[in-house]
Parts: sequence; structure tokens; C-alpha cells
Amino acid sequence: MSMAAGEYVSVSSQADTERADLGRERQELATDAEAELKELAAIYVERGLEPPLAQQVAEQLTAHNALATHARDELGISDNLSAKPVQAAFASAATFAVGAALPLVTVLVVPAALLVPVVSGGALVFLMLLGIVAARVGGAPVLKSAARVVFWGALALGLTAGVGALFGTVA
Repeated sequence: MSMAAGEYVSVSSQADTERADLGRERQELATDAEAELKELAAIYVERGLEPPLAQQVAEQLTAHNALATHARDELGISDNLSAKPVQAAFASAATFAVGAALPLVTVLVVPAALLVPVVSGGALVFLMLLGIVAARVGGAPVLKSAARVVFWGALALGLTAGVGALFGTVA
């Protein structure tokens, strides 16, 4: 729940920023449409269009839906990529629940004497597997993604164990 709440707050802040950016853009379009059109055409020139074509594209897209065009091409905001706090919170809650379930199952089947090394090692193996799955689903480099997840997971495990040892709460 903590991770889901944190994700909700984080993505909500992103959504607030997007709304504020859209509000400013709406105001700029209302007060200086010509400058906004020039700005949009300049963006298209930077992307490789010849200036006359960039101007024509800017005019046509602005005539269709000026705010959506500026949101997408100037601000990088689109319906597909806009912040969705509730969706992010549920995704975070689900992935953390699944990620936590795997080490918990290990705790149930491992003898108490081997608990710390087996659960720690198992958690890293599970992190590696989840990193591989996430990389394949997202089309990212598998080895790099899995290594990053394992590295940061191992660092988190080590720091947590260190804090536990510092305060005398080692298992």
C-alpha cells in the first residue's frame, strides 16, 4: 500500500504539472496565436522538415486542434502518455504484491537455520527473473535491465541488513 500510495502521489504531481502546462499553453494560444504557430513550425524544422512544409504542417494541425497539437509536439503530452495516478497506483500495488509473495513463499519452505541466506539469495533471483520479464515485455535490453534490478536490489538488501545490524535487529 505504501508503494501504491507513493506512486499515486508522484503521478498525481506529474498530472498536476501537465494540467498547469496545458493551462499556460491554452493561454498562450489565446493571446498570441501567431507566435505559437511560429514556435510549432520551428519544432517541425528541428525535426527535419523544410521551413515551408513545417509552416504548412503547423497551420493544418493547429486548424484541426491547436491545443492537442501543441501539447503533443511542444510539451510532449498526449492522451496515451499522460499521467494516470489511479492506474499507476494499482500497477504498483500489484507488482509489489507479486514481488513480495515470492520471498514469502520461500520463508514457508526453508528451514530456519538457512532462512537469511536463502531468502536473500532467492529475493535476488526473483528480482533477476522479474527484471528479465519486464525487459522482454518493454523491449529493453534483457541483460542490462536484469543486472540493474539485481544490483539495486542487492544494495537495498545490504543497506537494510546493515541498518538492522547497527540497531541489533539481525535475524
